[in-house]
Amino acid sequence: MSRSAAAAALAEPSAPVGRAWTASLSLANGAVWVGWYGPIQILLALQAAELAPAGVSKESVLAWVTGLGATVSMLANPLFGALSDRTTSRFGRRTPWIVTGVAGGAGALVLLAGARTVPVMAAGWCLVQLTLNAAFAALTAALPDRVPHRQRGAVGGWLGAAQILGVVAGTGLATVAGGVAAGYAACAAFTVLGTLPYVLLHRDLVLPAERRPELSWRAVLGGFWISPRRHPDLGWAWLTRFLINLGNAIALLYLLYYLRDVLRRPDPDGGVLVLTAVNGVTLLGTVVVGGIWSDRAGRRKPFVLVAGVIMTVATGLLAVWQTWVGALCAAALLGVGFGVFTSVDLALMTDVLPAAAHRGKDLGVINIANSLPQVAAPALAAPIVHHLGGYRVLYGVAAAIGLVGALLVRRIRGVA
Repeated sequence: MSRSAAAAALAEPSAPVGRAWTASLSLANGAVWVGWYGPIQILLALQAAELAPAGVSKESVLAWVTGLGATVSMLANPLFGALSDRTTSRFGRRTPWIVTGVAGGAGALVLLAGARTVPVMAAGWCLVQLTLNAAFAALTAALPDRVPHRQRGAVGGWLGAAQILGVVAGTGLATVAGGVAAGYAACAAFTVLGTLPYVLLHRDLVLPAERRPELSWRAVLGGFWISPRRHPDLGWAWLTRFLINLGNAIALLYLLYYLRDVLRRPDPDGGVLVLTAVNGVTLLGTVVVGGIWSDRAGRRKPFVLVAGVIMTVATGLLAVWQTWVGALCAAALLGVGFGVFTSVDLALMTDVLPAAAHRGKDLGVINIANSLPQVAAPALAAPIVHHLGGYRVLYGVAAAIGLVGALLVRRIRGVA
C-alpha cells in the first residue's frame, strides 16, 4: 500500500483529470484571488487614503503596505510549498495547508478591516499574504501532482479563468459591499466558501512517511536555490514570468489614482470595476482557448511571446492615449494577452520542473516571479510618478519591461 501510494504521489501523472475536479480546483483558486484582489484593487487604496499621516502621500502608504505584503508572499509561497511536499497526513500532502491557509486568511482579512493605523494595516496585510500563500502553494502544486502534460494547457486555462474571475469578484465585492469593513468581510466569506467543494469532494494523494524528503530547516531552506546552470530552462522561464508580471504590476498598481488624478473620473472606484470587468471579459475569451490550442499544437513558447507583445501594446496605450476610451482599449487588449499568457505560462512552468518530490517547493520558487514584482513595482513606480515624469513615463517603463520578458522566452530550449 505504501509503495502504490508513493507511486501515486510522486509519479508523473498519466490519467486525465475530470471536469468536476478541474472545476472545484479552479473555484478554490479563484476564491484565494478574491481574498487578495478585493484588497489590492480597492480596499487597501481606500484605507491608505484614510490612514495616511499628515505629510505622507496615500501613494507612498499604499506602496509600503503592498510592498511589505509582497515580501511576505515571496517568502511564504516556497516555504509552504516545501512543507506541503513533506506532509504525510492521512488527508494528503496539500489539503491540510489549503484548509489552514484559507481559514487563517479569512480571519486575517477580518482583522485587517479593523486597522486604524498604517502599522496595523501593514501587519494585517502581511498576515493575509502569509496565510493565503499557504493555501495557494498547495493548490498550485495540485496541477503537476494530478494533471498529465498533454492536459496542462487546458487545465491551466481554467485556472487562469478562475483567477481573473476572482479578481473581478473581489473587486466587485469590495465596491458594492458598503464600506471597507464590509468589503473585507465579504471577501473573507467568499474565500472560505469557494474552497469547500475541492476540500470536501476530492481526496488528496497521500505521501507515505518513509518517502518524505528530509524535514529540517537546512534541507528546506537549502532547497530554495535552484541553480540556473543546472536547470537553465527553469531559469529563463522564471525570468520571463518575472518581467512580464513586473510590467503588469507597475501598470496596475496606481490604477485607482490614475483614474482619479489623471483622467479625473468622477467615480474612480467604479471606473476600476468597469476596467476590471472589460479586462475579465476579453481574458475569458482567450485564457481557456489559448491553453487548449497550446496543448493541441504541442508548443508553449510562441504563445507566451505573442501574449507578451500584446500586453506591451496595451500598457503602451496607457502612456500615449490618456483618455477613458484609451483606458478601456488598454484593459481589453491586456485581457487578451494576459489570458493566453496565464494558461500557457503555467503549463510551461510545470513542464520544466526538476523533480516530482519537490513540486510544491519548486512551484513556490517559481511563484516568487509573481510576488517579487509586487515588491519591485512600488519601489519603481513611486519615484517615477513623483519625480521622473509621471504616469506617461510609468506606463512606458512598464511596457518596455514586459516586452523584454516576452522576448526572453525564446531562450528556453527544452520546451517547444
